[in-house]
Amino acid sequence: MSAAAQDQESVVGGTGSTDEPASHPTWRFYVMIGLILTVITAAEVAVFYIPALRGVLVPILLVLSGAKFALVVMFYMHLRFDSPIFSGVFVAPLLLAVLVVVALIVLFHVLPHGMGTISGSG
Repeated sequence: MSAAAQDQESVVGGTGSTDEPASHPTWRFYVMIGLILTVITAAEVAVFYIPALRGVLVPILLVLSGAKFALVVMFYMHLRFDSPIFSGVFVAPLLLAVLVVVALIVLFHVLPHGMGTISGSG
């Protein structure tokens, strides 16, 4: 068995047979994901206290929060191991919500405030 196959087996806890469906990871893998989530949370707290990053604080926190969200959804909600239809049912409304929020931000904060107002011709 190759080193890559052994690594894959240790991650998913399989027996090494390619005929078996992939099983869920072992508890060690979930502990590793928990540690990664802890590191990302610590980075979020640290970024908040660095004055030089005030201008880009919100985008950095959004990216870090998005990474944590993706890890939790993929592994703790088991979407990575389920049918792709479940991922689609979860991701499609999420993308729609993100698009609506971005559109509202552009509408109310980026476009000039004078646009769209009806001026009375008296």
